[in-house]
Amino acid sequence: MGLFSRKDKALKADAHIDTSHSSVSVNSSNSRMVNRISAGSTGPGTPLSPMSPVKLPRIDLPRPPDPQLDPAGYLRSLGAVRERSSIIMTKAVRNNLKHFDVDFSKLSNVVQFVSGLIKRDFDAPFTSIPPHGRYQHFCVGGRDRIAQLLSTWPSEVDNTERCRRLIDLFLVSVLLDAGAGTQWSYKSNENGRIYRRSEGIAVASLEMFKTGTFSGNPDNRAQVDKVGLKALTVEKLAAGLQSRPGNEMAGLEGRTQLLIRLADALEEKTEFFGHDGRPGNLVDHLLSHPSTQASSVLIVPLPVLWNVLMNGLAPIWPQSRTAINGVSLGDAWPCASMPQSSPWESILPFHKLTQWLTYSLMQPMQSQLNMHFAGTELLTGLPEYRNGGLFIDMGVLTLKSDDMERGLQNYSDYCRRTGSNGIEVAPMFEPGDDVVVEWRGVTVGLLDRLCVEVNKHLKKELAGNELSLAQLLEAGSWKGGREIAEINRPNTKEPPILIDSDGTVF
Repeated sequence: MGLFSRKDKALKADAHIDTSHSSVSVNSSNSRMVNRISAGSTGPGTPLSPMSPVKLPRIDLPRPPDPQLDPAGYLRSLGAVRERSSIIMTKAVRNNLKHFDVDFSKLSNVVQFVSGLIKRDFDAPFTSIPPHGRYQHFCVGGRDRIAQLLSTWPSEVDNTERCRRLIDLFLVSVLLDAGAGTQWSYKSNENGRIYRRSEGIAVASLEMFKTGTFSGNPDNRAQVDKVGLKALTVEKLAAGLQSRPGNEMAGLEGRTQLLIRLADALEEKTEFFGHDGRPGNLVDHLLSHPSTQASSVLIVPLPVLWNVLMNGLAPIWPQSRTAINGVSLGDAWPCASMPQSSPWESILPFHKLTQWLTYSLMQPMQSQLNMHFAGTELLTGLPEYRNGGLFIDMGVLTLKSDDMERGLQNYSDYCRRTGSNGIEVAPMFEPGDDVVVEWRGVTVGLLDRLCVEVNKHLKKELAGNELSLAQLLEAGSWKGGREIAEINRPNTKEPPILIDSDGTVF
């Protein structure tokens, strides 16, 4: 089969299924990305749910905190991700990065590659492409497991409780999805099929959810709560994920500790998660928030959801990470390519898992409660190894020789330490290494530019429509990063730069 040969209808069936759970408001054109005032409208090319198209009223969004007065608050804000990464992107345009050589002439190859994938897997004008989110991973193999799950709950379970349950599931599943490693796979207890990587973690987490692994409520196994999470151990999670010698999941202990810390956050932040400590109770917080508008359509400003996820889940992140004035910043790291005039300016924030959660949790709230979000244009492309690996494998970014040598030595040390076989050798770094931080920063900017260029390249097929960044992530860059990795490293299918991950970043 040729690289751009159209895949069978099973893949497209997945896309059709997923569209019914997409959010009308998870579609913002790049022209509005840096605008703090959300127009909140959907264009003619946005992937719509079965509900009628909705035009949202203009909503003023709160500005991020002033970094001079509240640097920690600013660096934890969503708007800071794109603003700070733009500094790295400016240096990339000048080919002035510390760890990578940049060749923008190769970007056209990425545009053609990604556009080819989109045309292979979806029909023009591509309105059926769902926004990026966890929901799609649950549908691996053309089976809509979420719809099947919903069908098993009795009719007296109302839409709000159904939404709570899905948020419970999605949140735990996303937090577990930090890269499974090359050795791990999961054999479904329900159909006996083998799944790997993100899809494997999705199926595993769903089956664990259905059996009550995360629930402390004997009357409802289909929930996640503080009691159930506190009872988790590495051994219990390993059993649920089928991690064992020869089938190890990378960073299992880090994932376990993340979920145990989640229990503490759910217990502590009752204003978001209620006294029973369920992630899904954030729905009630959003519905009762004074900024939520519920006239003709239910609208929540995205920064309200972001505040719940950033502040409500703040206790789960390892405290050894970057902090300012005693405030942990989460997925934010010092970077040598950033200004060094003050401590806060040297830090580059990403909040990848929180953004992945935001993309993913909007889907059930849209499908179950017809809830829309104003300000989704603030979300960025996810700076992780699939999106970032795409630009390395396609030649836009090339790791400099000194860093390559250091990374290969790191990989050699890793293989010796773990007993791994170096089947396909690649440079390796820890998540906080300056190489990785700079790579992630330039990835955010490159994804914005890629979205613009792909829309230009597909202008005829789009017929007046426009792909959102969320659609590009789903149908193009993330998938493209995975597929080009499989071509270049067919044995391991790993990215061009390996991450010695603790299971809480990637």
